[in-house]
Amino acid sequence: MKQHGNHKPQRGAKRTSHDAGEGFERKLHDPVADHLIPLEPLDLGQSRSISELVRAMSRTAFTGRQLGEAADVLEAMARDQECFVVMTLSGAMTVAKQGLIVTELIDRGVVNAIVSTGALMAHGLVEATGRAHFRVNPDFKDEELYQAGYNRVYDTIEPEQNLDDVERVVFQVLEEWNDDETCCSWKLNRAIGRHLAETAKERGILKSAYKKGVPVFVPAFTDSELGLDFALSNRMRDRRGKPRLSYDPFLDLEHFAETLLKQKRLGIFTIGGGVPRNWAQQFGPFVELRHRRGGEQIPLKRYHYGVRICPEPVHWGGLSGSPYSEAVSWGKFVPPEEGGRFGEVFVDATVGLPIIVAAVLERLDQDAAGNLKMSRPEATVGIRPTKAKKPLNRR
Repeated sequence: MKQHGNHKPQRGAKRTSHDAGEGFERKLHDPVADHLIPLEPLDLGQSRSISELVRAMSRTAFTGRQLGEAADVLEAMARDQECFVVMTLSGAMTVAKQGLIVTELIDRGVVNAIVSTGALMAHGLVEATGRAHFRVNPDFKDEELYQAGYNRVYDTIEPEQNLDDVERVVFQVLEEWNDDETCCSWKLNRAIGRHLAETAKERGILKSAYKKGVPVFVPAFTDSELGLDFALSNRMRDRRGKPRLSYDPFLDLEHFAETLLKQKRLGIFTIGGGVPRNWAQQFGPFVELRHRRGGEQIPLKRYHYGVRICPEPVHWGGLSGSPYSEAVSWGKFVPPEEGGRFGEVFVDATVGLPIIVAAVLERLDQDAAGNLKMSRPEATVGIRPTKAKKPLNRR
């Protein structure tokens, strides 16, 4: 007889005729009695806002449900007064004009630290200094784009002149650097943000990060325009007889770890994957090794919340596509059985990020105005009323 419910077939059980492929009479269950959650038709006439649409999508299927559930987890992170949220960024998100979304999350206090590729920050400086990116003209061949100084990022152009302008900003910041102070990415990004706050009118990630005290880490610093500018600055110092600036990436690792160790709960909001995601997630294993191998008496912290938007499939075996359930086995995340909450959306981030963030910010705005109306009572379970997040110890 086929097993039902939570009963599992016993090992070594006597084989019956259907073990060989023969059918059998099934015992049909009542899905309501089994506490299955019913889906609901997506009624656009009942969705009067982005928030309502996304919440309704959470009751559908496939990627729509993933998107809706991810928004709920991000909302929970934003409402949790004791949660420190790390946002990791990879891919050409600033070239794709998504930078102001990240800026808004910083300004609203939703995001408390950023881990990014250097290229993403460098391309973001293009916007912050008043420059622009452009659509690719399909009539141009790539050889012609190269000759014209037009660097192609899929369907978008990053003019080389933009990067020259970025280099001038970085060079000016490095010229004012104290020769005796060892550089690292979060310190350099803070200095660039301060420079932008004093000189630039436009909004931008590093400018807002500086003003809000949000550290920005670039673990693969040399793999970026920022890293190349730093190296070029040192070579120019050589020619002028000035001492080279030193750079220590372990200052980033230590500052990131010490910042997270001070927090009660941790959340991570990942766009893409790559080095930023892994570097931020390795915090859990790092503190475990410090405790187990180094004998340090420190708490073994893991991330309680996780939201990631990335189309990378799991079967390639890479970190970018690995699910949070796999990361639980590495000691990076609190499992759902212990209170962990995760949302994973397999979609292009230029589609998923604006929709999810817009829905969450809309809910927070409505709540702040005293007009929050959840369409079903269970949507508020475990979610605190929105307040401005208390200042967190980031230093």
